Amino acid sequence: MHNQGKGIFERLKAGESLRKDDPEYAQFATVVARTIRLCTELNASALELDQVRDRLSAIIGSEIDASTTIFPPFYTNFGQFISLGKNVFINHACSFLDIGGITIEDNVMIGPRVNLTSENHPLDPRDRTTVLLQPIVIKRNAWIGASATILPGVTVGENAVVAAGAVVSRDVLPNTVVAGIPAKVVKTL
Repeated sequence: MHNQGKGIFERLKAGESLRKDDPEYAQFATVVARTIRLCTELNASALELDQVRDRLSAIIGSEIDASTTIFPPFYTNFGQFISLGKNVFINHACSFLDIGGITIEDNVMIGPRVNLTSENHPLDPRDRTTVLLQPIVIKRNAWIGASATILPGVTVGENAVVAAGAVVSRDVLPNTVVAGIPAKVVKTL
């Protein structure tokens, strides 16, 4: 069922599925409640960019570099498994579902209303409340266009571009442009 001796957060970080009947589920739920409260506070305030960075640093549990810019509103359900590099730009109304892990490397640009979801559910209706986890990695200098959706387990390669509105279900090779639903390579840079 789950690795003996490892806490729920270690197990989640390792990619173990999240089940509501996990004996440590309450610890997870406490973090989610805190994150939702902090996101609501972040989004309800007219904050300076430094204050937004400070509030988001509190949510993710590590300091965000001063070169990184986030425009609220910003949404996340867990927050603890988001890693942001330097000189990252995140535009308005982005949603990061990060229980499976989201890593954004240096010099990444993320357009408005982008959805990054590292979480999914089994197809079997008897087990559908289980959360399946796979990390998302956005490599250096990538650009994610407005309203794009990046699905669990996807790596977007260095210098790649995801066109506005694309739904990305497979890895994006470095130095390519992908577009469409599902996203396909339309250009090599």
